[in-house]
Amino acid sequence: MPSSSSAGSAPTPATASAAHSPWRSLRYRSMRWWSVANLVSNAGTWMQLTVQNLLVLQITGSAAATGLSLSVQAAPGLLLSLVGGAAVDRRSRKVTAAVSQALLGAVAFVTAFMVAFGRLDLGVLLVLAAVTGLIATVDGPACALLGNDLVRPEDVPSAIGVGSLVHSAGRLTGAALAGVAVGFFGTAAAYVANGVSFLFVAAVIPFLRPVATALAPAPAGPAPVAPDPSGDMTVREGLAFFARRPRLVALAGITGISAVFGRNYGLTLAVLVTGPLAGGAGAFGTVSTVLAVGGILGAVLGARLREPSVRLVGALAATGALLQVVAGLSPSLAVLLVLVLPMAVVESVSDTAGTTVLQTDPPAHLRGRVLGVWGGIRTGWGLAGPPALGLLMELAGARGALVIGGLLITAAIGGGYLLRDRRAPAPVVVRTTGTPHLTERPALSTAA
Repeated sequence: MPSSSSAGSAPTPATASAAHSPWRSLRYRSMRWWSVANLVSNAGTWMQLTVQNLLVLQITGSAAATGLSLSVQAAPGLLLSLVGGAAVDRRSRKVTAAVSQALLGAVAFVTAFMVAFGRLDLGVLLVLAAVTGLIATVDGPACALLGNDLVRPEDVPSAIGVGSLVHSAGRLTGAALAGVAVGFFGTAAAYVANGVSFLFVAAVIPFLRPVATALAPAPAGPAPVAPDPSGDMTVREGLAFFARRPRLVALAGITGISAVFGRNYGLTLAVLVTGPLAGGAGAFGTVSTVLAVGGILGAVLGARLREPSVRLVGALAATGALLQVVAGLSPSLAVLLVLVLPMAVVESVSDTAGTTVLQTDPPAHLRGRVLGVWGGIRTGWGLAGPPALGLLMELAGARGALVIGGLLITAAIGGGYLLRDRRAPAPVVVRTTGTPHLTERPALSTAA
């Protein structure tokens, strides 16, 4: 309920604390239901993912086939994400998300049927993977933007942070349940559970109330006619907006170079621990656990943000890169463990800040297409990053890859800041009849 204090009163410590609480998004009833639905969906997804690669190997006996299935599923994200984002902008997000979730559930049930009756071969598997990837080009932006619609703009970082925690919890739950389900009911059970989880989300969506609808009073007269953005709904317009928006281009650059040279810790740290540090699988398991804990702590800290900026994302990415450089020089596993925790925390906070900027900066009618552009770029990074990093490790070793990658990230971000500052408006002396005055030239672009 609104406070009874006057508008000019200073916020109390309790009010200020609540405004920065990482859990503040959960005060919205619809957001609580959405979080529960996402927990169920993530658990189902990780049940399926836990057994999927093993199933492909079992069917084909080929590791290359496993990689091919993953590439086929990722291909629509690289090629059609912008089209999927445009579809989200043209339709109700609730309807789009509900339909896409139902379709993903149908694909999971079809896969379960094929597995149960021994009809799943490589050809069918690739077709199902491609269909899943195609639906995901619409489902991803629709669900992300629907979740943001359930809270006020200043609470979006909290919603994203809570979503990250839900994802982590769903991953742990799904991996645990997969072993139980497969042990008692067989591999098809994981796909059935995933299908049910999608249908649960689709059933919850109609009852969600976007915050603008939930808070707005009922109009006294006829409902106003909203401006028709149909003339501004083209795929090209979304791409042009992204390209003309300096802060989004900067965000793409920061995130891209960090993704390629700085965030594949499952690869670089695995080689570092088992190679130069002479550890085993258990030692890398400990490192992975610390990374997971750091990610959770970072999600909580990131959820406390209210208005993150691209400058903050860049500063966090550069900090993480410098920690990566030091980690590459670690003389022992103990030192590495001390560094891994803040690395994961910084990465997680940076992700929350960047996602918030990406999902709130564009006008509402363009957000689907902007996320579509981002989806294509992100898929490209995902496909290009591991091979590039693998080549760097071949040439420079695990330590060299961590050090060189961290320095490249820091240099790129620092160079970007220098270029931006050089384009900043310079003071201009304007002479009048009296004393000269200093003014500024108009800014050339929107500040990040």
